[in-house]
Amino acid sequence: MAARGPQQPALPVIGFLGLGSPRPMGRLVAAFRQGLAKAGYVEGQNVAIEYRWADGQYDRLPALAADLASRHVAVITAVAVDAALAAKAATRTIPIVFTIGDDPVKFGLVASLNRPGGNVTGVSFLSPVLEAKRIELLRELVPKASMIAELVNSKFPAAEIRVTAARAAASTLGFQLSVVNASNEREIDTAFATIAERRVSALLVASDPFFSNQREQLVTLAARHAMPAVYFSREFAAAGGLMSYGASIADAYRQAGIYTGKILKGASPQTCR
Repeated sequence: MAARGPQQPALPVIGFLGLGSPRPMGRLVAAFRQGLAKAGYVEGQNVAIEYRWADGQYDRLPALAADLASRHVAVITAVAVDAALAAKAATRTIPIVFTIGDDPVKFGLVASLNRPGGNVTGVSFLSPVLEAKRIELLRELVPKASMIAELVNSKFPAAEIRVTAARAAASTLGFQLSVVNASNEREIDTAFATIAERRVSALLVASDPFFSNQREQLVTLAARHAMPAVYFSREFAAAGGLMSYGASIADAYRQAGIYTGKILKGASPQTCR
């Protein structure tokens, strides 16, 4: 009987929970892997990653999070506030690293920014505060406009925060704001038809991970309707969109990778901030 060599130790496993789909999120996932590499981990060499994608369907996130928790992964990286909330509901013991555009305290993910507490930490780029700047850019782009539209996703937990910030900025600048909702591909098509009917002069696409996943559709429709639009991340501009203004989401994913690597090395989520 041939002698067996020593068994290789199992690789630690990261559970990656995303609201979107693999292809649109490819650049951001690559940034996450860069952060992991900076922390000393390379996928397939000394760490494995189990990916779970909701493909823009919010109601799939709880089951996907529960699946990762049942597999006892070493850490869950959750991208988008809905994914982070689903992960937190699924486990109180597995460390969770989030990447979101909102205040994690407001949504109950952490106790405070300085002392997150519990098993959750992460990176927030506080996107709502930038809505006013995006509307200022629309004013410069279309100075004679009287009405602009904001495209929001009513299923996104932070949608009302986006609308409130946009209404305040629009009022200050003398715009009327027409809010149009879309939560799936078909509704996005319908939303652009509604925007055209309302004869608005420009479009603000509210920051939302679902819209990131649908950026090619959004950019194509804006061009088809000759609608000047401002977006919240450079990925839209790279896809052919007119302009964007926002924090570097790729940098946030990179930092999340660093935090995840630190936790794999034994750090507590409470010290990764």
